[in-house]
Amino acid sequence: MKKILVTGANGQLGQCLKKQSNDFKSLDFVFLGSSQLDITNGDQINSVFKESDFDFCINCAAYTAVDNAEDEKQTAHKVNTLGPKNLAEACKKFDVHLMHISTDFVFDGNTDKPYKETETTNPIGVYGDTKLEGEKLIASILDNFYIIRTSWLYSEYNNNFVKTMLRLASEREELSIVNDQFGTPTNANDLAKAIIKIIENGNTNFGVYHYSNLGVATWFKFAEAIFKITNTKIKINPVSTEAFKTKAKRPKYSVLDKTKIIKAFDLEIPNWELSLEEHLKIKN
Repeated sequence: MKKILVTGANGQLGQCLKKQSNDFKSLDFVFLGSSQLDITNGDQINSVFKESDFDFCINCAAYTAVDNAEDEKQTAHKVNTLGPKNLAEACKKFDVHLMHISTDFVFDGNTDKPYKETETTNPIGVYGDTKLEGEKLIASILDNFYIIRTSWLYSEYNNNFVKTMLRLASEREELSIVNDQFGTPTNANDLAKAIIKIIENGNTNFGVYHYSNLGVATWFKFAEAIFKITNTKIKINPVSTEAFKTKAKRPKYSVLDKTKIIKAFDLEIPNWELSLEEHLKIKN
């Protein structure tokens, strides 16, 4: 039986992995949140790895507050860059396969076609920069690893765009939503299922991969779909990025090309609208 450590277990993806793991009795999961395992502490990581004979480590731990990262560069660097480095070193020492979760923010968004894994990275903010540096350190330490970049995650857990929209709609009569940033909403449960399938199947096509749901949306289109599915009555206005000032810049276009991961692991990825509909119908 494969034994799998999941770090960052209290985040969206960590909790989705825990939920989906119930369907995979052939795998033995250990879920540790930041209070149980601080990935910025190399000695603590070594102690945890030494105590258990892990086959895989799925690193879901990350500093994801994109705007706050602009002011808290040191904290973002510790979690997103040094943390993955520490895990990679432990994985090398204890012969554990590392699966690290990264982001579409490693790209600058100055394109109009989906990003392949081989295309040039160029983060435009601290969050993306620290995540990319984490990727690079993993690749410099390990020969065999999986890095999965994803985007626009939502789920029934923690804070996310879907929850925020429904909350704001209950408080206001009108909302303005950015309509010139393009990406793909991703149900974290779909990503969790894909990750577990890759591990369960024992496929060793190591490397960097992109995973999100299929299709393209703007934040406005995403919000529109949320309100339509839930029959929420609210006026929404499409606005430009310039009209909605944030501390950190966002990629204008960060759609990810999923061809590589679909072929390598024989995955079926649902369209974002269908997955959102299923998620919200279950919720309601």
